[in-house]
Amino acid sequence: MNTKDNFIVQAHPWHGISPGEKAPEIVTAFIEIVPLDTVKYEIDKVSGHLKLDRPHKYSSLCPTLYGFIPQTYCGNKVAELVKLKTGKNILVGDNDPMDICVLTERAITRSSILVSARPIGGLRLIDRDESDDKIISVLIEDPVFGDYTDLSQIPKGLLDRLRHYFLTYKEIPEVPISTKSRIEISDVYGADEALSVINESIKDYQLIFKR
Repeated sequence: MNTKDNFIVQAHPWHGISPGEKAPEIVTAFIEIVPLDTVKYEIDKVSGHLKLDRPHKYSSLCPTLYGFIPQTYCGNKVAELVKLKTGKNILVGDNDPMDICVLTERAITRSSILVSARPIGGLRLIDRDESDDKIISVLIEDPVFGDYTDLSQIPKGLLDRLRHYFLTYKEIPEVPISTKSRIEISDVYGADEALSVINESIKDYQLIFKR
């Protein structure tokens, strides 16, 4: 038997996996973090393996499954959409794949998995003058959230938790407010806008990686 012919290489989670046949309406999400994680994991862009980025120094924990949509990129087209919607002089995206939060009632305790999700809205987050949208979605066939189609359907308290997490998770208490990271959520949007953001991130990916 020729072992070379039977050698299988795992697909790179960012570049080797489709965003989904029905994207952007239903997308594939690669999960990096689950709500129980007290450290921040993220994909190593070169190897495709999940790596430990840093421990969470304080009490903020992500309230949902969190990861990214494969074959997306936050580049010029995403930044242009932010400028159009907000009037802010956002010059660039954050040069990462599009972030996504996935709501589910089930206790999923492991990361480095793929899930199917329906985008229902998002947070237009600006981090040090870079666009860093957070798409909010629901797990397909989830018994509680699975039928939701727009952000207006989720409980206000859950949306407040998401907003609070992304506004504070980088803060260091002893650092003066004037020198803290300049993070803001310029607006919160529904499903239609989320689909537009994802579409622009797919275009950005194709421009950068599929020339």
